[in-house]
Amino acid sequence: MNIKSVHHIAIICSNYNISKHFYTEILNLKIQRETFRADRNSYKLDLIVDNSCNIELFSFEHAPKRISNPEACGLRHLAFEVENIKKEIEYLNSKGIITEEIRIDTLTGKKFTFFQDPDGLPLELYEA
Repeated sequence: MNIKSVHHIAIICSNYNISKHFYTEILNLKIQRETFRADRNSYKLDLIVDNSCNIELFSFEHAPKRISNPEACGLRHLAFEVENIKKEIEYLNSKGIITEEIRIDTLTGKKFTFFQDPDGLPLELYEA
């Protein structure tokens, strides 16, 4: 096997409009393509993170809630790399997004924090 990169990350949301606003207006991810699939009564929103990784935001009717706390087996969180974590925390807080206290990664010495998307998906900011 020869994996070249991460192609995309898929997220299923409970309220498409709220999540679309969060990811495009608050996190400022760019929309590559928006598709409504009538046969599924669902949207698929392709978002560009850094010109090399995409997030696919899906809406599905009656999707079950995600188990998050205590942490369950499976994908733990999605992490975004930032240059200045304090600046990004101030920005998120100004938009009403609650963030945890800044922690230090004991293995790398780097700063990080967590916050949640509208469905409670844990998201991390990691200072490069």
